[in-house]
Amino acid sequence: MIAARLKGLVTFWYRFFVGDDWIVAAGVVVALGLTYVSTKLIAHTFWIVPAVALILLAASVFRAAGTRKAD
Repeated sequence: MIAARLKGLVTFWYRFFVGDDWIVAAGVVVALGLTYVSTKLIAHTFWIVPAVALILLAASVFRAAGTRKAD
């Protein structure tokens, strides 16, 4: 019973964060890590996550548009 609930919880969180595109999820994690590390070295690095998010969004849209078949 506990194992089934734990498996369901892990599955939910995986689908919630990763969803359909694991590349975007990995990119966000890398951006957050890069921001953390660079904050220790440089003072103003708040712009890293929004910049990476825009790049990942554009890449995701271009990938999705490229895989769509013409009707």
